[in-house]
Amino acid sequence: MDVLKAMGVFVRTVDSGSLTAAAAACDLSPTMVGNHLQALEDRLGTRLLNRTTRRQHLTEFGQTYYDRCVEILRLVEDADSLAQEAHAQPKGRLRITASAAFGTERLMPALADYAALYPKINLDVVITDTVVDLAEDGFEAAIRIGSLQGSDLVARPLAAYKLMICAAPRYLAERGEPLRPEDLARHECLAYTYSSRSEWRSAQAVWRMTGPVGESWGEISMPIAGRMQVDSAQGLRRAALAGMGIVMLPEIMLSEDIEAGRLVPLLHGYTPPIRPLNLIYLRDRRMSPKLRSFIDFIVGRFGQAA
Repeated sequence: MDVLKAMGVFVRTVDSGSLTAAAAACDLSPTMVGNHLQALEDRLGTRLLNRTTRRQHLTEFGQTYYDRCVEILRLVEDADSLAQEAHAQPKGRLRITASAAFGTERLMPALADYAALYPKINLDVVITDTVVDLAEDGFEAAIRIGSLQGSDLVARPLAAYKLMICAAPRYLAERGEPLRPEDLARHECLAYTYSSRSEWRSAQAVWRMTGPVGESWGEISMPIAGRMQVDSAQGLRRAALAGMGIVMLPEIMLSEDIEAGRLVPLLHGYTPPIRPLNLIYLRDRRMSPKLRSFIDFIVGRFGQAA
């Protein structure tokens, strides 16, 4: 006996109110509907329906079993839908957001490959350091620096987000090179102005790093000062290239400038903090093919293993 088939016939019989109506809905003969019900009752060892020629009604156990069958058949339908979605071609509008440095330097170039793989997806990308609310602001995914906040969110860790301290040769020729963190007190340090919704909003006045502390190794918190603060990482990079001071920015923004000699890494032996970077999305058991494709692409390209 096909138990799921019999369950479906039983539920349809209850919903339609008669064997004849259930037979029409299931494209079966009334006799076959009766056979399914009889086989189900024989298997369970109890009656589900009390039937007469004019009416039918559920037994006490039949009501409980009906409720459970409805739940099981719905789960089976959901599972089938998931399988169909897994084979469906991702399409539609995908709205995502990313932090400024990662979004500009890494995500945007990578999206050229993603768009080629999935030509039916239209991308709506917002590059911002403001921490958005995915549900409220209508985003399906975010690439975010910092820890996960909210039990309704899922975080997939990406490769560590490294920072570097640099300055232009022009600036160092005029002001000298700091050799220890405490030397920063006599330099122009270009500070980043964090959004009020950022986890790092209070960090602009202090640069943290690890390195030698006396005869041991530990964390150093060094207050910084300067005449300029900017709410844009690219703005800070441009200011540093112009010789206006020292910056601490993501390595992904500075690597080409360092290779070309436009910027010089400073404070050798001291390591700025490594911040967690996560791909964030809302917890949903019915994930769309387009979101699944984006998650798989980003984790494959930027995940910790990569």
